[in-house]
Amino acid sequence: MENRSIYRNISPLDHRYYQSNRELFEDLSDTLSEEATVAYCVKAEMALLKTHIKLQNLGDQSLIDSLDEIEKSITPEEVYKEEEKTQHNIRALVNVINQKVPEKLKPWVHMGATSVDILDTANSMRMRDVTRNTVLPLLLDLEEELIRMADAEAETPQVGRTHGQHAVPITLGFALAEYVSRLGQSIQEIERLSCNLRGKLAGAVGGYNATSMITGNPLEMEKIYLDFLGLKPSEYSTQMVEPEYLLRLLLEYNTAFGIIANLADDLRHLQRSEIDEVREFFSATQVGSSTMPQKRNPWNCEHVKSLWKAFSPRILSFYMDQISEHQRDLSNSASARFQADFIAGFAAAAARMKKIMTGLTVNKVQLTKNLKFQGDFVLAEPSYILLAMSGINGAHEIVRTITLSCEKTGKTIKEVLQSEQPESWEKIKKQLKLVCGLDADQFYSDPALYRGKTAEKTRTLCSHYSKIITEIKGALK
Repeated sequence: MENRSIYRNISPLDHRYYQSNRELFEDLSDTLSEEATVAYCVKAEMALLKTHIKLQNLGDQSLIDSLDEIEKSITPEEVYKEEEKTQHNIRALVNVINQKVPEKLKPWVHMGATSVDILDTANSMRMRDVTRNTVLPLLLDLEEELIRMADAEAETPQVGRTHGQHAVPITLGFALAEYVSRLGQSIQEIERLSCNLRGKLAGAVGGYNATSMITGNPLEMEKIYLDFLGLKPSEYSTQMVEPEYLLRLLLEYNTAFGIIANLADDLRHLQRSEIDEVREFFSATQVGSSTMPQKRNPWNCEHVKSLWKAFSPRILSFYMDQISEHQRDLSNSASARFQADFIAGFAAAAARMKKIMTGLTVNKVQLTKNLKFQGDFVLAEPSYILLAMSGINGAHEIVRTITLSCEKTGKTIKEVLQSEQPESWEKIKKQLKLVCGLDADQFYSDPALYRGKTAEKTRTLCSHYSKIITEIKGALK
């Protein structure tokens, strides 16, 4: 084994991100590394041998079981060494396997298969396993952190924002519940699609030509083969499995990536000095700037967004890999190798976001200050609605004019209503008591009272996705 410093590696994934995510990247290596790629191809070849043993009565269960030990003994080094001679990766693998299996099985190694039967089937196993063993558990942990904080802050007042401007009051928990819902839906879809990846044993053009020479029922042979690997047959394959099974999974990965990046961007803005509603964890030894000692930059959130910018565009090449000439060409042979990088980059971003949520603190004093920053200005909406419900035509224009007066004079909506629109004020007071049972003076002095059903909606979503998390965790076991 070559001893190489990780700092000699070219990809940042293999030095910088490996260093900061050792446990995660070691886990990813079990499915995404070149060692794993070879191992999955070996597993696919051994499943084919087991199928022949079963259909051709070449031996009993003990012979089938003995192949598991041979499978474990094959190393990527010996396969690569053989490939130097063959200049063909699967033929090299076949030659190595042939050297290790019992004599009577040697003629049956790779019998009836084409290279892509092995490669596409192995890749489906890899993508299924990395999704279910590594990515989904990570996303479920992140979803749990989001649910925990959303539920804890379900009642915490916050000003809602549209176009970067103060809109109407919500709660911080409700703002986070957006991501509980969006990510929760994406997790469900990723789990579903990971169960629908397919394999094949249909030969060089997908027509079962070769396996028809071996058995009278090649479709049943394919099913037996894939049963050994926990996969279903591709509905229609050329030399390749239809690309859409994997493409849809990768697209949903990218959807989740965008959701996480959006969350990171929202949290980054909430950490601006003039907003200061939440803060990333910042250790006692951490440095925010090489020249400004006071800086506490939201660098983790920025990092998540930056990873999304780097890896999300790669989805374009996955779309382009959808197209192959006739029954197969090799135009995806290089580009498809970067699926692993994409998944690793996504996993690194998800892990970083989990770290952010775990250490995020809430500045409730500043949340209240921001909500009241413009006095009762955020209550313009209920003011016009209450007026309209009182039978006043043109209520929206009346309140809009009042807000212009507020901006000029520095008065509150309540003050302008009382001094310039006393009849409107009386109607609002009466309607407010009728609809909400609230006193107008109390309502206009505390904008947090106008929060709609944000707290209730937050708790409903948290409860709903908590149950879904439990269900998916059960399915992953």
